[in-house]
Amino acid sequence: MATTVSLHHFTLAPLTLAICLGCLMANPASAFDQDIERIRVEGQQPLRGTQQQQLDAAAIRKQAAATSDTASLLAMLAGVSVQQAGAVSGLPVIRGLADDRLRVKVDGMDLIAACPNHMNPPLSYMAPTDVGRIMVFAGISPVSLGGDSIGGSIISESKAPVFTAEASVTGEIGSFYRSNNQARGANIKLDYSSAALFAGYSGNWSRGNNYRAAANFKEQAATGRPSHSLPLDEVGSSAFETQNHSLRLALTTRQDLFDLQLGYQNMPSQLYPNQRMDLLDNQQQRINLSWQRNTAWGHWHSRLYHESVEHFMDFGPDRQFWYGSNAIGGHPCDPIRFHGDPNGTCAAGMPMHSDADTLGFRLSAEFERSATDSIRLGVEYQQFRLDDYWTASGGGMGPGTFLNINHGKRDRRAFFAEHELQASADWVLLYGIRLESVLRDASPVQGYSTAMNAPGMQGMNAAAFNQAERRITDSNLDLTVLSRYALSRNWQLELGAAQKVRSPNLYETYPWSFWPMAASMNNLVGDGNGYVGNLALKPEKAHTVSASLNWLSDNQLHQVSFNAYHTRVKDFIDAAATNGGWQAGQFNVLQYQNQAARLQGLDFTAATQLAANASGLWQLHGNISYLDAKNTDTQDGLYQTLPWQARFSLQQQLAGWDNSLEWQLVSGKQRLSSIRNEIDTAGYGLLNLRFSHSWQALRLDLGVENLLNKFYTLPAGGSYVGQGTTMSLNGIPFGIGVPGMGRSVYAGIQLSF
Repeated sequence: MATTVSLHHFTLAPLTLAICLGCLMANPASAFDQDIERIRVEGQQPLRGTQQQQLDAAAIRKQAAATSDTASLLAMLAGVSVQQAGAVSGLPVIRGLADDRLRVKVDGMDLIAACPNHMNPPLSYMAPTDVGRIMVFAGISPVSLGGDSIGGSIISESKAPVFTAEASVTGEIGSFYRSNNQARGANIKLDYSSAALFAGYSGNWSRGNNYRAAANFKEQAATGRPSHSLPLDEVGSSAFETQNHSLRLALTTRQDLFDLQLGYQNMPSQLYPNQRMDLLDNQQQRINLSWQRNTAWGHWHSRLYHESVEHFMDFGPDRQFWYGSNAIGGHPCDPIRFHGDPNGTCAAGMPMHSDADTLGFRLSAEFERSATDSIRLGVEYQQFRLDDYWTASGGGMGPGTFLNINHGKRDRRAFFAEHELQASADWVLLYGIRLESVLRDASPVQGYSTAMNAPGMQGMNAAAFNQAERRITDSNLDLTVLSRYALSRNWQLELGAAQKVRSPNLYETYPWSFWPMAASMNNLVGDGNGYVGNLALKPEKAHTVSASLNWLSDNQLHQVSFNAYHTRVKDFIDAAATNGGWQAGQFNVLQYQNQAARLQGLDFTAATQLAANASGLWQLHGNISYLDAKNTDTQDGLYQTLPWQARFSLQQQLAGWDNSLEWQLVSGKQRLSSIRNEIDTAGYGLLNLRFSHSWQALRLDLGVENLLNKFYTLPAGGSYVGQGTTMSLNGIPFGIGVPGMGRSVYAGIQLSF
């Protein structure tokens, strides 16, 4: 069932290469000008005229020992939160919009989650210790960094290659431990550099057990497996193990930078407390090749990448594995017997496979017409292929293979043009247009059985799907205008307006079965419900206006920023009840449906230096975010959105020490998504204490997360379905939220050489 990528799918490549060669031939002297110093590494200079936040290497390093989830690093930023999923697969949320509504680039690659539960999002392939910098464009992103998204952009970059005058070998080795779930891990990095060549290897491994909440949160200890139960404060299905490896080879000349990255992930397990299945194997291979050239008029940049993913799910150790009339009490049974067998049924788990290939290409050019006037042009192509199939295991699951998505296709072709102009000493203007075509398609499907009496009306649902028009093409238009004006020496005003469009993903479009057991395996938000795709979905179209007022003191030691935004989304993809009915107080089968939404809010950030004396450098940082989000068709709240959140940090630096006390505040969530039977959560506050000391070659990190051992329920954690008979839609307790982790002491060490 593996997907094979053939060259005839890559239809834009000849056109793109023709454009590239044509441009070079039109102006060969400037394109290959030799009077250039050294090329700048991509992304090392932040774009001008845009609203953005950034985490640099120093900020990331302070958090790396405390988390294995790169997405969780973003929670430090205003307007950003995280939808909790697996231990390394959190989904970032920007101003209430998450997952595929964001454009997430990892080392320039647009990667796509290949799982009916989105267990392998793009940031899960980059460990915190590998991250060199993350930029977040909240709400309005330049068209050169957006596309097929409505909520903003996240640009995550590895540590950049370094070239040195003399050949040298450097490295880093480190390890960490966290007490709550006995998480431990190690990382190593080896680099060779010279004036023209860089070669590097990076590897990391981490593993953790189920974590404990600060108090009992459930009444059931049974897991559905004989002789296996969980303490009432243990969050079932939250353990994990993963490893990542990458090789990098970069070559630089006076004009060019060639950069080749090879990556591999082996994730033997990542269990999910808010999904009915667990990830039991995820193999990813990727190749990422880029080329940059500086010229007298600007620079070229091109990138070609390919990703292959083999993803496998089944029931992990905290869920019932054996089902059927012969598996009494969840005990193993033999032989495997299918639905309709007069001797009963016996099913061994529910194996689910997702095989995906992503092929992408980007070519862009920046024309620097003057020191204050730049034009950016680019073309992009992305080809995504997906097979999602569930092999027979017994009972109602067989005798054939269930094709959830058969030969799914999602191809994007895009062109963008962007102009950045410093119109005066006080005024910077950036505006752009992006044209994008998105093709979705899938082949005919079948259920486990084609018999008339097959469970869940599989035959009828499959026939209706197969007879429908499945090939869909969307033509999307993005427009962005951003302006920054210096009101005075200390005050700046930024204004922005944008139209952003996103086409539905494959899992919103093509899952076809209304059978509760099958539908419950398709769930992108962790609410415990089942979901059915909708071939009639239209692209989401968001219109956003934003304003930002920023103040910086004369001595640059104090700064304040106010950000306000208003977004209206036409054809917002939300959930609706199916013909099978809907009931409060239980899990239901829902179907994706276009509706309308409004999101508006305020973000406030501030930083100040309190003192610089014999006791050290003292600084105070803080941000507060308010969000009002609702479905304007139903007047419901939007699922997993946080109304108020704040984070404050008191920091001290002295003689190699870098210490901080953090206070995180989250308000209660009362405006809920009624259609999803969302669970209300109470507000809470957490204290985190962090210490670090750096010597010339050694760094030590110590800290305590949730210092006061506060019990709280994660407002974006979804429903707890981490143990029991999770194959049955309502065979497990309803109304339990996923709790946060109790107190955890951590330590990390990094040695450079």
